[in-house]
Amino acid sequence: MKRLTGVTLIELLTTLAIALIGVLLSVPSLSNLYEKARADSAISRIQQTLLLARNQAINLNLSVSVCALEADICTDHWENGLVVFTDSGEPNKLDGEDKILQQTDAFDSKDTLNYNRTSVRFQSDGLASGSNGTFKYCPGSLDNPNSRAVVVNSAGRVRRSLANDISCSN
Repeated sequence: MKRLTGVTLIELLTTLAIALIGVLLSVPSLSNLYEKARADSAISRIQQTLLLARNQAINLNLSVSVCALEADICTDHWENGLVVFTDSGEPNKLDGEDKILQQTDAFDSKDTLNYNRTSVRFQSDGLASGSNGTFKYCPGSLDNPNSRAVVVNSAGRVRRSLANDISCSN
């Protein structure tokens, strides 16, 4: 008589149960990896946008602002995305001869982006006098260990923060 080879239902269910346990154990580390990648990507986008704004201010010999615009006025709703525009009229307002130079997409709705002012304004010499501060990007929660930051000093220099204890709650 010929012997049949195959997999029994019990063997199949046991294999699936073991695979499911392995997947469930790896999901938390994957979500942490995803948050870290999302934060790194967002903070790089913020840094590049600020560097572009500073360079445009110098090249165009005009004041250039970066902010989150709502009805052509700068707000502190940074999660809505960043807008870079020439700001030759009323400060922190898109009006008159002002032109939008770049606009980013909104950031992930689960994340928080804080800055201590409603805009960053680079003067024609590249200085950011009165606009210095720290952009804090926190993926998911306000005290996420994957939070990142970009610092803008009054000389207009933009750099990534090396701090490990960044919190968006303050």
